[in-house]
Amino acid sequence: MTKSDDRGLDDLDRRLLAMLREDSRQPVTKLAGDLGLSRANVYARLSRLEEDGVIGGYTVRLGDPYDRRLIRAQVMIKAQLKHAKAIEESLAAISELSALHAISGEYDLIAVVEAETVGELNTLIDRIGEIEGIERTTSSILLATKVLR
Repeated sequence: MTKSDDRGLDDLDRRLLAMLREDSRQPVTKLAGDLGLSRANVYARLSRLEEDGVIGGYTVRLGDPYDRRLIRAQVMIKAQLKHAKAIEESLAAISELSALHAISGEYDLIAVVEAETVGELNTLIDRIGEIEGIERTTSSILLATKVLR
C-alpha cells in the first residue's frame, strides 16, 4: 500500500493526476498500464477523486501552433470594494479572460487575458479599464511560458 497525504492522496493518485494533467484523454487502459494497476482500480480511483472534488472536470489544452500565436497579458486591477461583485461578473463574461485571481497588496485582482493581435489585446485591456468600479489597471505582456502544469 502506498502512503497517503493529509488529503487522502497516495503516490499513485498523484501520479495519476500528473498523467491526466499531461493528457486528460488518455485511455484508462494506458493509465492502468503505466501505473501498474488494473483498469478497475484506475476507474475506482478516478471516481473517488471526482467524488472528493480533487478532479473537478476535464478540459481542453490548446495545441502548440495555436497557443504560440496568442498574446497574453496579466492585468492587475485596483477595484472599488462596493463594485467588487459586479466587476468579477463583468470580467467573467469576457471570453478572452482565461483566469481571474484575487490577490493581496496594492491591487485586488489579476486577470489573465489573451488575444491574437496586439491591437486586440490593447482593445481588451481598454475594455477592462472601462468597467465601472475599476480605479486603475497595470498590464504586463507575457513574453514566454517557461513551465505550465
